[in-house]
Order: sequence, then C-alpha cells, then structure tokens
Amino acid sequence: MTARRIRIGIDTGGTFTDVVAFDEDSGEVVTTKTPSTPGNPADGFLAGIDKVLDIAGAEFADVVAVSHGTTVATNQLLEGKVDALGFITTAGYEAMLEIARQSVPDGYGNSYFWVKPDRIVPRDLVKGVGGRLDFTGAELRPFDEAEARETARWFKAKGIDTLGVCFLHAYANPAHEERMREIIAEEHPGAVVSISSEVLREYREYERSMTTLVDAAVKPKLSRYVTNIKERLATQSGRTIPFYVMKSNGGVLSADEVVHQPITTVLSGPAAGALGAALIAKVAGFDKVLTSDGGGTSTDVSVVIDGEPTLTTEGSVGVYPSKIPMIDVVTVGAGGGSIAWLSPEGTLKVGPHSAGADPGPICYRKGGSEVTITDAHVFLGRIPPHLLGGEIPLDVDAASAAIQQLAGKLGITAEACATGILEISAWNQANALRQVTVKRGLDVRDFTLTTFGGSGSLLLCRLMDILNVPTVLVPPNPGNVSAFGLLTVDVKNDYVQTHVALQENLDPADLQQEYDVLTARAAEALSKEGFAQDQHAFVRTADVRYFGQAFEVRVGVPDGPVTTETLATVADRFHVEHRVLYGYDFSGDPTQQVEFVNLRVSGVGPIKRPEILKAGAAGAVPQPTGSRSVCFDAEAGYVETPVFWRTDLPAGQVLAGPVIIEEFGSTVPIHPGFTARVDDYANIIVTRTAQSEES
Repeated sequence: MTARRIRIGIDTGGTFTDVVAFDEDSGEVVTTKTPSTPGNPADGFLAGIDKVLDIAGAEFADVVAVSHGTTVATNQLLEGKVDALGFITTAGYEAMLEIARQSVPDGYGNSYFWVKPDRIVPRDLVKGVGGRLDFTGAELRPFDEAEARETARWFKAKGIDTLGVCFLHAYANPAHEERMREIIAEEHPGAVVSISSEVLREYREYERSMTTLVDAAVKPKLSRYVTNIKERLATQSGRTIPFYVMKSNGGVLSADEVVHQPITTVLSGPAAGALGAALIAKVAGFDKVLTSDGGGTSTDVSVVIDGEPTLTTEGSVGVYPSKIPMIDVVTVGAGGGSIAWLSPEGTLKVGPHSAGADPGPICYRKGGSEVTITDAHVFLGRIPPHLLGGEIPLDVDAASAAIQQLAGKLGITAEACATGILEISAWNQANALRQVTVKRGLDVRDFTLTTFGGSGSLLLCRLMDILNVPTVLVPPNPGNVSAFGLLTVDVKNDYVQTHVALQENLDPADLQQEYDVLTARAAEALSKEGFAQDQHAFVRTADVRYFGQAFEVRVGVPDGPVTTETLATVADRFHVEHRVLYGYDFSGDPTQQVEFVNLRVSGVGPIKRPEILKAGAAGAVPQPTGSRSVCFDAEAGYVETPVFWRTDLPAGQVLAGPVIIEEFGSTVPIHPGFTARVDDYANIIVTRTAQSEES
C-alpha cells in the first residue's frame, strides 16, 4: 500500500478543538471538531488527530507534519496569570516600568480618576546592574560583573526563577545582556531567562522591557505545553513528527524553536483564522475583507486587503503591550459561551466572562448554571437542539427555564430577554469591527464581511444592519477555517535592528551591511527548519517617519543592492502610505525630513497550500430537511422556518429568508429580508433581499 502524505492543522479553542487534514497527493481536505479539554489541552489535541485520521481512512504513519494554533500564551496573559517575575535593568533605571509612557487610558479624564494597574513586575523585584552603553553600542561604563553575580544570587535566594533582562541600548550591542545571562546560568542555573536583544532588537526601553518580560512570563507554561504535545505525538506515532506552532506574524515555527520565542505565539489562533479567511475570500473574488472569527469564548476581528491581513507592532494582549510583528487582531469577549448577567444597577450585560468548554452553557448539561449566548440561540430556535451533527445533544428545556428566570428579574418576556442578549453581543462584535476600520480611517461599507468559527455566523444579519455592510461571505466548514489556515501558512521569522538616521545622512553601504546581517540570521533559521537555500525567500521593510514624529510607518524596501535610488524609493512609498493612513503627507515640502528608524527582514520558507476547489455541478433541487419555529424578532414572535443541510446546496442555489442553513460544525440563520446564494466555491454569499433583486 502506497504511503500517503497528510498534513494536519489543529486549532484549540475555548470550547472546541478544530481539525483539518490535507492529503498533499490527492488534494483531499477532511475536517472535524472535538470538544476541547481545558484541564489538559493535549488530550483534546490528540483526540482530534485520531478522529480526523479515522474519517480520512489514514494512519499516524501517513502524517508528515502537524501545525497548531494555540491560545496557551494568550489566555495566560488575558487572565493575568503571570507568576513571580524578576526584572534586571541598567542601574538608575529601576523605575522604568512604573513610569511607563505616563499615559492614561481612554475614558479617564485625568489621573485623579485612574488607579494605575499593577505592573508586570513589582518595584521590589526590580534590580539594577552597573554598566552603560550609548545609542551606538559603544561602552561608556564597563559591565559590573560583581553586582551582576550579587543580583543573580539575590533572585535565587528569593525563589524567583523567571527573569527578564533589558539593558539600555542593548539593541545596538548585546554584549552586556549576553554576559548577564551567562552569569545567571552560573549563579542561578534553574532560572528561565529572556534578554531583550534576542526578543526585540529595537529602541524604546519601556516597550522593549515589557515585551521581554511577557516573553519570559509565558515561556515556562508554553514550553511545557509544546514539549508535552511533541512527546505524546512521538509516543503515539512511534517516530518524530514535524510539529509547527502558529506565530502572531502570520507564519509558523517548529516546536523546537518556538519554545525559545514564546512571545511570538500570543495571537497564534486568531492569526491562523485571519489567514485562512483571507485566502478563501481572495479566491472567491473579494479583495477588501473584514474577518470575524466567533468561537466559544471570544470573537476575533481583522482587516484583509488584497489577500493580506494588516500587520502591526503596536499590539497588546490584555494589559500587556507586545511590540512584536503581529496580525492586527481585535478581540472581544463575545463568543458562544459568553455569560449574560445583571449589573448592580439591574441592566443586562453580556461577557466578557465565559463558561468556556467546562462547564459550558446550561444547554450542554455539564453543570453550567449561567445563561450564555448559546442558550439564547437554542431557546430562540436559531441553532438546532444538538451540535456536531448530533454528537452533542442540547437541553433546550434547561436553557428555556434559565432564560425565563433571567427575564423575570428584568421584567420582560423570555423572547425579549434572549433577543436582547444576542443584540448586545452583536453590538459588541460590531464595535470590535469598527475598531479595526473606522478608527483606522477605513469605511466599513467598502468591505465584505467574512464570518467563521463555530458561532461566527449566527449574528451576521444583525451585523449587516448595524454596520451597513453590503455583503457577507460564509466559507464552507466555517468552524474549521482557523485550522485550515494553519495549512496555508509558510514558515516565517522576523528580525529587526534599530538604525535611526535622516535619509539625507544615510550611507547606503551601512544599510546594506545591516540588511545583510539580518538576512543571514533569517537564512540560518530557515536552514534549521529544513529549507534548502534555493527555497529561502526574504522580505525587507523599514520603519520610517517624518523627523520629530513619535511613531513610524512600515514600508517595503526593494530587493537588490541598497543604493541612493533605493532610499528615494522607500521615501516615496512612505509619503504614499502616510497619506493613506493620516490623510496628508509632506512629499512636496523640502523642510520636512524623512527619518529611517528600524530595519526589518522576514525570512520565509514556503509550503504547499491546499487548493480551494470549485463546487460540484448542480443535481436535483435540494429540499428542506425539515422545519422548526424560530424567533428572529421578539415582537414578531416565532415563525415556522425551513431548514436546509448545507452540503445539499449546489452552486447557484438561492434561498430567501427566513431560512436556517445547517452543517456539521455551525449554523447560518438567514433572517427575513435577507437572501443567501451559494457561489462557485460553495461559499454562502448573504445580501439584503432588495439588493439581491436589483443585482
């Protein structure tokens, strides 16, 4: 029997673990889902592999690679579960974290009404070590080795085993930080250490310190998790299976390497979803797309233009800023498991707290006692009384009783209560979508909304009304788009070096040398990942600003030798991007100087992507699998609504609402006044009925 070559993508969510298997030889794609296991996520991970291989009729011996999107680092930071950390910095700068950027969050008039949150490292666990570099990396004062040893011993005596090191101007010269790490290894060998010159080699001490400390904070837990899965994969298969972890920048990295760069995984799952949706929408002919990934705990939204999700280095996870390249994702606590609750004033609130997978919504019959968004959907008939094609039966009566009890406290009908819960959730999602569009100068109405995830498409009609979005695309198997995205992702590593200089003062030879060093580092990493030299690809960019500005704009740097013409091209691109972002530029003003700040190189190792195939030819006209009473509006009450099984719908099929479209992992309710059409790639395209008739 000929061996098959199967790659598997697994996205572990708060409620379900989504799995996709891709046969590289036949092009066949198989999808499935299995309940997540929060107590030990590796159990759900391996159960998912067993399940998808069984469906595909394959064995572990056929698996050539596994790619994984994980929320381990994300959840640890969102929940604030950061164990005791120590921070070592340049003597005299021990208050760096306390001073931060002296900024007060939006919504607080002034500092009198704002209580500064606890820092990631309390002041008493910050130690300074003598020695000083200038911004060029030249040594002004020698490194104080005696003080460094005393500091390492002090943390060991305190029982602080996780340390972050950030010395002034280490981006220009890592020598002092590297020596500090060597001394810690000698004096406190059990410590986990992150140094800023390896985590983030660019200037701005506060952001570099925070990013380094976040890296150190998630390193122990993520390392244990990844190592556990890797070992269990080897045990179950009897061999070492290449195991990749999704990074926030839109690439993957081997498990062996990612444990040394844990901060790069902080938006692992959402990044995979954005990439999967970007590819699906591009093939379907949509070049400006909003993605909305609704899961059991949260909804993640992002912007995709010309098939590429937007990137940022100004992101954060929870209250922790992380200045690493990441897909620009905004997360809101509005998932299927989000809990409805009453404020002290007696008003209805939804989220961000979630029932997750354990105990889950009340209708799961696993001990949940608080009303969730899923309970509201099942009460209103918008989802069937079971999930995963009948694998998970839902207790409609229990959900109904809980919603009626909550409605009694509010003094409204149960239908008004349930639709109110969903209305709040829809507005929460809409506000997140506005954050990635309106707040960035983009018009929501210019975009097609792509909804996916197990719960992502349940409120699409309300989102169309709230945002005035003209079109929504729902991919096939929407609950597995993130796992599918993992199979479309190249291996990718990012390298940065601060190099601040005005364009007119730049020596192209100096920039060429810096880019060569960064490219060599990227090439070395790709070779470690098993890519031959002729497979290596490199993308050069630069962070540029007008002299005097505090923030930069990232622009592409042309391939080839760096020359004066190259610098002029970068400046021209900067003017254009600045106008797109801010509505103006100074391209015609010779008094406004252009300043280069950071140089960046991304090393890319390409993989074979699954091909998105066209849907089969139309057969017999599909018939409803049944009908049920569904409430789309509290005042209108319940209406008998036909139910269709999605895989029965051929390309070109048009269904006018009200109608329910079900499939294995998700449900798409089409409200009255909306029309669903199946395109050539089996996507559901939703528009308003009047709009559909006009087109």
